[in-house]
Amino acid sequence: MLSSLRNLLTIKVPENRWPLKFFNYSVLVLSILLIVWISLDTFKQIDFLQSHSYMTFQLWVCVFFILDFFVSLLYSENRGRYFRRHLFFLLISIPYLNIIHTTNIELSHDAMFFIRFVPLVRAALAMSVVVGYMSTNAVSSLCFSYLTIVIFVVYYCSLIFFQRESPVNPEVTSYWTALWWSACNMVTIGSSINPVTVAGKIVQVVLPICGMVVFPLFTVYITNYVTGIFNKGHHTPAGNENGNGNESSQNQ
Repeated sequence: MLSSLRNLLTIKVPENRWPLKFFNYSVLVLSILLIVWISLDTFKQIDFLQSHSYMTFQLWVCVFFILDFFVSLLYSENRGRYFRRHLFFLLISIPYLNIIHTTNIELSHDAMFFIRFVPLVRAALAMSVVVGYMSTNAVSSLCFSYLTIVIFVVYYCSLIFFQRESPVNPEVTSYWTALWWSACNMVTIGSSINPVTVAGKIVQVVLPICGMVVFPLFTVYITNYVTGIFNKGHHTPAGNENGNGNESSQNQ
């Protein structure tokens, strides 16, 4: 394995980039389909472990995620740095759910439910990268990428909360209640709905932590954006002033 990886790191970067584009677009499409599938199963209260079609689909999605990682590594100019920086992408692309289910490893249903969402983390990162590419400004690109991640975190947590809480918590009457609860906890204002399941309590802790980490970045972006507009509107070209001053000196 290590020798194969070393050989990959020393291969010359291919000139034809269509395989890279194919896998990148495939990952994007598969990410969307995976999100839609999990959402529909959650709304219909379908047990994913009993759905052979879903387990097969998730396996192939993870395989494409792994292939995309190595194809992107192949086309990278600095493969060592790419591998170190994107190793997390590879780790969350492994089909853990299929491995655990096939090997009959005993885990709690809550643990299996959270593991099911691991590929969705890879999907959210793929979406954030695409959104970031839409902006030519580095600061705006970073901000939009983080905003995409925040939206997906709120959405994923609302799915988890709805699926685990709705059967046992009378306060969770619909998915929109779960979505409102998730958004309120993300912005750290809290909600009157109290989780009663282990999964719900875990999500209740994760959401405000994510909010406290991410939202200061938006504050920095907005401050930088407003400052840029202010400076642009009140900027006096220094070159013209210097130029006029030099001309006056020379005339005198």
